Amino acid sequence: MPDQWVKFKKLKALHEGDGAFVIPNPWDAGSARLLASLGFEALATTSAGHAFSKGRRDSCLGRAEVLENAAEIVEATDLPVSADLEDGFGPEPETCAETIRLACDIGLVGGSIEDATGDGAAPIHDLSQAVERVQAAAEAARGLPFLLTARAENFLWGRPDLDDTIRRLQAFSAAGAHVLYAPGLPDIAAIRTVCAAVDKPVNVVMGLAGPTYSVAELAQAGVRRVSVGGSFARAALGGLMRAAQEVKSAGTFTYAAEALSGATIAGLMSGEKRREPG
Repeated sequence: MPDQWVKFKKLKALHEGDGAFVIPNPWDAGSARLLASLGFEALATTSAGHAFSKGRRDSCLGRAEVLENAAEIVEATDLPVSADLEDGFGPEPETCAETIRLACDIGLVGGSIEDATGDGAAPIHDLSQAVERVQAAAEAARGLPFLLTARAENFLWGRPDLDDTIRRLQAFSAAGAHVLYAPGLPDIAAIRTVCAAVDKPVNVVMGLAGPTYSVAELAQAGVRRVSVGGSFARAALGGLMRAAQEVKSAGTFTYAAEALSGATIAGLMSGEKRREPG
């Protein structure tokens, strides 16, 4: 398996290249292997997709569970893997820093910290605390093969304030973040405005609600990285529901014509047998 520093340098170089690259979001080792087989150059975990696979809502899993899942994805391919580290798994800056150190320890070469609190009454951290959290995460990543993404969550939490979002991203950049991310921006004009206002590579997520744009359109707007969040997981679950509904309502099995063959899947999965303890 490639050295962690090699993976880190590859991920960093992707952000420094021309145009935009897509970093898709597997939710487990198997989906990671499928995506790697298609020629993607890096992967990023999805907290939503992982939670759905556990029968939970997004942001309902603890740090140990999230990192265990991320470690399995890291082991499944030779690609660089960045992780959705949610809110850092605690409000305190040192908690965010410890999350970064633990993430790097399992082979991740990147990860994101968001400024959402998880509290519906006060969904976004005050700017000063949000910056302290990013700064602590950046200090923890210093000298390590780890690319830190800072997320401004206003638009996902009913606060469609573009000026404040930009102010936060600029402050996160100054605090040491390597990549900036504001999920839920309403349109290409807002995306272009954000990209022009900051001095670090910008990630944009596609596949959520709202308008979608091609990679070429996003690159023209200044985007450097495009992720899909939990939308691939939701697409897979949509396929499952349609197949099950066909069987339940019609008693037919035509869905199988679009399913991957067992041979195709077997060729992409590991043949290593899991060792039993003892």
